[in-house]
Amino acid sequence: MPGVVHRLHRKPETPGERGLPKPSVSELDLTPTGVVGDFNRFRHEENADDPTSAVLIMTLETLHSLGEEGWPVQPGDLGENITTRGVAYTQMGPGTNLRVGVAQLTVTRPCEPCTNLYLLPYVGKERGPQFLKVMLGRRGWYCRVSRSGVVRVNDPIQVGIARRLERQSKD
Repeated sequence: MPGVVHRLHRKPETPGERGLPKPSVSELDLTPTGVVGDFNRFRHEENADDPTSAVLIMTLETLHSLGEEGWPVQPGDLGENITTRGVAYTQMGPGTNLRVGVAQLTVTRPCEPCTNLYLLPYVGKERGPQFLKVMLGRRGWYCRVSRSGVVRVNDPIQVGIARRLERQSKD
């Protein structure tokens, strides 16, 4: 069974707020400049709207794993735009091509945990350093949008075959 879009998230610019958590929406318009109507202060102010971080993807399976470890992370909490279901976190990595509904994405790099995660009510400053360690290598994947399109909840996700074969040949 192919992966699917479990949830979609965006948050408009809100003065004084960061880009997380992001509320769920039924569809997203993905463009090479990012998600229409979504504002990520770090991406905008520190990375000059870098197109290699236009979309952030997180797997539902990773969120479930965090929950089992005592972190009640919900879809959108980590600032991701797309929460996937049925796509293993390890299937993605730099260069992986993803077809998400009609849109085409290329994974560019992992998202590194940052102190903005301290803002989550179940993290805070006291538990923040512990949460950042837990999130290393599990924070999600940034993607470039190579084909624009509107993506909806339950759209199929196909992981590029070329990337999977390349990865298998290295094993």
